Amino acid sequence: MQTLADRAFAASPVPLFMSTEMRMLGMRAASPHLQRVRSGVYARRDLYDALRPWQRYAARVHAFVRTHPGAVLCLESAAVMHGLPHFGETALIHVLADAGEKSRRFGDVMVHSSADPRGVTSIAGIHCTDLLDTAVDLTRVLSSAKGLAVADAAMSPFQGGDVRRSTADEALCGQMNSRGRARARWVWTNADERSESPGESVSRAVIAWCGFETPQLQTEFTHEGTKDRADFFFPSCRVIGEADGWGKYRLEDPNAAAQHLADEKRREDRLRRNGHPVARWDLADAWKVDPLRSALAAAGVPLVRPPQEGMLASLRLALREAPRLRP
Repeated sequence: MQTLADRAFAASPVPLFMSTEMRMLGMRAASPHLQRVRSGVYARRDLYDALRPWQRYAARVHAFVRTHPGAVLCLESAAVMHGLPHFGETALIHVLADAGEKSRRFGDVMVHSSADPRGVTSIAGIHCTDLLDTAVDLTRVLSSAKGLAVADAAMSPFQGGDVRRSTADEALCGQMNSRGRARARWVWTNADERSESPGESVSRAVIAWCGFETPQLQTEFTHEGTKDRADFFFPSCRVIGEADGWGKYRLEDPNAAAQHLADEKRREDRLRRNGHPVARWDLADAWKVDPLRSALAAAGVPLVRPPQEGMLASLRLALREAPRLRP
């Protein structure tokens, strides 16, 4: 199980070089082998280009911190440090304004002022809002499915979270700004500490919005002397749903991945032999909706309510994300 600590970027995913360091190392900023991450901060171009979108954002956050070590990160930038789920590459670096300062934007940096106090912590020497305030703030601004993944992770002991729903509700209700509060309330009402991955969280939202029967989470079965646990179990039809993700298969280790896949095949065969149809999908299928919907329908999961087309349409929103950015 991948925890918040595993997902956290307490260090940049690629080595970063300051201009002063480069002069000492005999490196030239004009070199075609270097990528300018932000003013005065560079990385090897081949390594930077190989990063996934959320890793590029983490590198940009760390590059900002290198030049502004006293800044307090918030929202998605603080989420980088806490290891909260991150989707795509956020357009802006988010920092908390000093007392008395106004909100303002400088290039790709947004400075946020607030009448409400924020808890501040330090991770690897980098200042950021604490896990509770970071999660609550994000559920106000992210789309509902992404916010649900954040809230689940912040609450889930399986993922390393320790935020309580009651504490999050109290923090949300105590904030003076009402923007995004209704969305956040839906998220925290539906958050579930049993969720073990962002893929499960997003899938749970899609299952509900499609109108399927509400599944049980992390149900255990004992068949043929072996205990198996399912991501989702639909009692009326005995269907088991599995939300696959990168972390499950340890793809960085081919031998371990092959062994895991073989074990998973035996597990699925065992469940099918004992009367459990199995539907599988991955996070990309959940975002697209139709592959997940088709998998559950083919397995026999019933629809018990009309679909919420507006909520399903929110899965396509990426207002806070940006295409590949070049500083």
